[in-house]
Amino acid sequence: MSVSVTFPRYDERQRAYVTWRPVEVKLAVTPAQVQPAQVTVSARSAAGGGRLLFADAVTHAGAASIDLDLPANGSAVSVWIGGAFPAASTRFGDVTIEVRDRTTNALQASHPTMVRVRKNADTLSTAERDRFLRAFAMLNGAASGRFMDFRDMHVGGPPDREAHGGAGFLPWHRIYLLDLERELQKIDGEVALPYWRFDRAAPNVFTRSFMGVPGPQDRVQFTTGNPLRAWVAGNLPGVERGPGVGPQTVPLVRSEQETLALGGAPSAQYAGFRIMQGNPHGRAHMAHISGVITDPATAPQDPLFFLLHCNVDRLWAKWQWAFKRHDPQAARAFDPSSTLPGHRLADKLWPWGGPLAAPRPTTAPGGGLTPSPLTAAPGVSPRIRDTIDYLGTIGQAQLGFAYDDVPFQTV
Repeated sequence: MSVSVTFPRYDERQRAYVTWRPVEVKLAVTPAQVQPAQVTVSARSAAGGGRLLFADAVTHAGAASIDLDLPANGSAVSVWIGGAFPAASTRFGDVTIEVRDRTTNALQASHPTMVRVRKNADTLSTAERDRFLRAFAMLNGAASGRFMDFRDMHVGGPPDREAHGGAGFLPWHRIYLLDLERELQKIDGEVALPYWRFDRAAPNVFTRSFMGVPGPQDRVQFTTGNPLRAWVAGNLPGVERGPGVGPQTVPLVRSEQETLALGGAPSAQYAGFRIMQGNPHGRAHMAHISGVITDPATAPQDPLFFLLHCNVDRLWAKWQWAFKRHDPQAARAFDPSSTLPGHRLADKLWPWGGPLAAPRPTTAPGGGLTPSPLTAAPGVSPRIRDTIDYLGTIGQAQLGFAYDDVPFQTV
C-alpha cells in the first residue's frame, strides 16, 4: 500500500507551496485496499527549516500531527496544511509531509513543500538574497524584460491618479506587488518579495551586495557579482539614488507602533489609517533626498522601491490583523465614502482591469494579473474588494502571500 498526497495546485516544476494560511490537501490509498488505512500525518523539518500544522478544517490552531482513516476504496480525505507561525522556510524542501502507518510507523508517503512568506530584507540568508536578486535582474532583462510593464504602470498623469491620492492607494499597490512577485516566482518559485523596514537601520540591505550604496552623481554602486549591476529601467543604465539612507540610517518616519495606531485604536478605521500614504510611506521615499525613488513617476526604476512598498503593504496587513479588518463589507475595513474613480470598493483596479473609459487610463500595460500556482484568487481583473481579505480569513480565497511577522488567525 502507498498513499497519494495531492495539493490543489502545482507550479511548472510540480512544486507546491504553503503560507501561514492552510490549504486543502487530499490523501488517498493507492491502489484500493481491503481495509481502511489508519495513518498519522506529520512533517519532518530540516534544521532552520519551515514547520507545518495539520487540521481537519481551516484554522490557525492546527497540530503538529493528525490521525486519519483513509477509505479502502481509494476515496480522498482532506487535511488542511499550513505553516506553523513563525517558522518559515528558507528553501524548497526544507520541510516534508510524511504519512506513516499508525501501527507500524512505516512510511507510506512523503511530499516536500515550502512555507514561503515575505521576509525582512535585512534578515535574509545570503542564498535567499541572491535568489531574489537573480530573479529580479532576469525580470528586468537589462530593459528587455517583463519588468518594463511594471515601470510603465507607475508613472505620471492618469496612472498616478489610479495609484495615489485616494482610498485605493494601499489596495492598488498590494496588487502591483503581487503581480511582480508572481512574475518573479515564475523565474524562481522559492522567491518571495522581501520588505525594507524603514523605521529601523538596515545594515544588510544597504550594501554593494544587495541594494547598493550611492556613489558619485547619485549612481548606485554594486559588487561585480551583484545581478543588479546590469539594471536598466530609466534613461541611463544603473540606478540613481541619493545619499540620504545608508547602512546605519533610520529615516525620520512614523515608527511601526505609531503607524499601527493611525485610524484610532480600538475603533481602528481604514479612513484614518490610510493617511500613512504621507508618513511613513512618503517620507520613506523622500529620505533618500534625491534620485528616481523620490518621484512617483520614476520611483519603480529603483529596485528598492519594491522593498519599500512591500513594507507599506506589511504595515497594512499588520493593522488588519491587529484590529481584525479583513471583511470587505465592514465599513471600518475600507473607506465607504470614497468617490474617486478607481478608489471605490467595487472598482476594477487599473491596469489589470483592462482599458477603461476616461477619465481613467485607456491604455493598460502588462495585461491581466499574473496567475499563481498557489491560488486562483483574485483572478485576472481584481477589484479593490478582492485585496482586503488577502489571507482568506473571512472567505475561502487567499492571494497566496503572507508576512513573516503577521500570522493567520481565524476570527
